Amino acid sequence: MLAMLIRRLLQSFVVMLVVAFIAFSLFQFVGDPINNMVGQEASAQDRAELRERLGLNDPIPIQFTRFVGNAIQGNFGMSYRMARPVSDVIAERLPATLELAMISAFFALSIGIGLGVYTALKRSGVLSNFIMTVSLIGVSLPTFLIGILLIYLFAVELRWLPSFGRGQVVRVNDWWTTGLLTPSGRASLILPAITLGLFQLTLIMRLVRAEMLEVLRTDYIKFARARGLAQRSIHFRHALKNTLLPVITITGLQLGTIIAFAIITETVFQWPGVGLLFINAIRFVDIPMMSAYLVLIALVFVVINLIVDVLYFVVDPRLRATKH
Repeated sequence: MLAMLIRRLLQSFVVMLVVAFIAFSLFQFVGDPINNMVGQEASAQDRAELRERLGLNDPIPIQFTRFVGNAIQGNFGMSYRMARPVSDVIAERLPATLELAMISAFFALSIGIGLGVYTALKRSGVLSNFIMTVSLIGVSLPTFLIGILLIYLFAVELRWLPSFGRGQVVRVNDWWTTGLLTPSGRASLILPAITLGLFQLTLIMRLVRAEMLEVLRTDYIKFARARGLAQRSIHFRHALKNTLLPVITITGLQLGTIIAFAIITETVFQWPGVGLLFINAIRFVDIPMMSAYLVLIALVFVVINLIVDVLYFVVDPRLRATKH
């Protein structure tokens, strides 16, 4: 396992270097940073002095090394639009995105796995066929359209839930805020969480169903039935455990996707997270904010993939028995 972990860490390091280079390239090829930082009234001498002070006259390799060193320390410079440190702005918005992503992931995993197992065990039932038919909606409709439909139904027509914002939040510590401790915060979280998690739910449900049906056809399940084991033990102790092995990898990637593609949901519901922050950064060509977001999302995917690899190694005894 140690050798596998070392290889994964090296691969993750290479991936982060490539993403860092892409983020660094934004400063070089998307406009002139000096023009974004000073006004038109600045003289040529002031611009030259600022360029020298920021190290923009240094060779590209030196600038990239400096950028990586600062990124490791969480320093991505000043936001052009807000005139504040990028790390501080992201730290303020990150709790909202993580809270939305965690609730959406829990919603997708808990219901998706449950429905997947049910539709596999009752594949000829009327309710099972109805669930599979309805699940096509979650796969077919784009996320922004699902969000708009939910807003129209539950916020405009029924007026049960708020249509935008995060509601009232409570500060837990110096940088973490949550809306789960207030009624308005919990109500504001329902529609965005369903919108963000619905596609993942249907994907997980269909994957679990397909894997469950495949496992139920295997010889060791037939042997377990021949031994007279209870159906519950066969389904949940033997079949489900082996069903979840390939699901772990896909689910891990989907959890990263939830955070990365929260942009659309946050835009529809005006959720004050890093996704909405990134959209505004693109609109105003806020390059430090854009580069920091790219590095952050890449880090999320790398960490999740590393965790998934370790979990897969722990759960699957065949990998532990194989020499790497």
